[in-house]
Amino acid sequence: MSKIKSGKGKVSRRKFLKTAGMAGGAAAVGLLAKGPARAATRAQPQGPGRVEVRLNVNGRERVLKLEPRGTLVEALRDHLRLTGTKRVCDHGECGACTVLINGRAVCSCMTLAVDAQGKKIVTIEGLAQGKVLTRLQKAFVDHDALQCGFCTPGMIMSLKALLDQHPRATAQQIKAAIAGNYCRCGALPNILKAANAAARV
Repeated sequence: MSKIKSGKGKVSRRKFLKTAGMAGGAAAVGLLAKGPARAATRAQPQGPGRVEVRLNVNGRERVLKLEPRGTLVEALRDHLRLTGTKRVCDHGECGACTVLINGRAVCSCMTLAVDAQGKKIVTIEGLAQGKVLTRLQKAFVDHDALQCGFCTPGMIMSLKALLDQHPRATAQQIKAAIAGNYCRCGALPNILKAANAAARV
């Protein structure tokens, strides 16, 4: 086998290639030039990390550190502890997570928190003034329009968006407004009674 000359004598081609290959591989993964501490850092998952998100919730400015992929319902429940907004289907199908954004009813599970910046967010916690309920909330109590309560916040927020735009909403408009809100307890007839009563006030 042919030999390659070096400053310290002769080295076989096989040994030279083996040594060169190991050195090149080590450099490629950052072990040779950057040391073991740097190698451990490089092994960590790379990603965008958390970013500063400013949300105006119920008239109050809140600053959070969130991952860009985080949804608004996660920010409200997990970070601001506003648990009135329910996380149920997580697919925008049940309406339990409905909140108002600039007066419009939206599913917060389908809205990125970063996209809600600069907008006015209202949750169920932002309706009553202390212990004084809004007329819509009072109508729900008066007409026994809730059982388990999971759909109730979303129902109320969807109806609030409607009544803010159409205070004298018709029965048909009310049904259309909550078409995307599901009640599994069979309370829908009383929900409709409560909404119609609120619209007649």
